[in-house]
Amino acid sequence: MLDPADNLELPTIPSKRYFTIGEVSELCAVKPHVLRYWEQEFPQLKPVKRRGNRRYYQRHDVVLIRQIRQLLYVDGFTISGARNKLVMENPGGKDKQRLEAIRILIEDLEDVLLLLEHA
Repeated sequence: MLDPADNLELPTIPSKRYFTIGEVSELCAVKPHVLRYWEQEFPQLKPVKRRGNRRYYQRHDVVLIRQIRQLLYVDGFTISGARNKLVMENPGGKDKQRLEAIRILIEDLEDVLLLLEHA
């Protein structure tokens, strides 16, 4: 995660539920077309889309964008390097959900096997 000292030049994130792409652009010092591009490159970045395909970012999206910005612009990572770094920092995400689903499925199959053996 970003060290707050690294983002002293960036404004503080207001306590709102949703932010427009223009607001996020100002909060993160990144142009809107770059934000749209990053959505394609970073699977973790998924703003809510509403009427007219308008994007609404939540606070965690803004924090993630600042982290991506730090990796790319300050630390000198490539897009793929930044993507890999983010995956390494948060290995949980979807993988934990998948592993939990597999574990439950295995338990259910073992229960079915026991029922079939006793029948």
